[in-house]
Amino acid sequence: MHAELDTLEAKIRQVAELCHTLRRENIALRQQLLASQQDNKQLATRLDAAKARLHALLDTLPEDV
Repeated sequence: MHAELDTLEAKIRQVAELCHTLRRENIALRQQLLASQQDNKQLATRLDAAKARLHALLDTLPEDV
């Protein structure tokens, strides 16, 4: 009986450690996701600005005759 309790205690400890590990990994992944979303937003802003400059440049070109 004592051996079974020791085994159960060890398994519970393993589950708790896994839970802590997964929690830390989840936090890290959330931070990476946030950073990626911010980068994506900045890149989208830059892309929109480049599109606007390109359209402005195309508007200055003479029309084909």
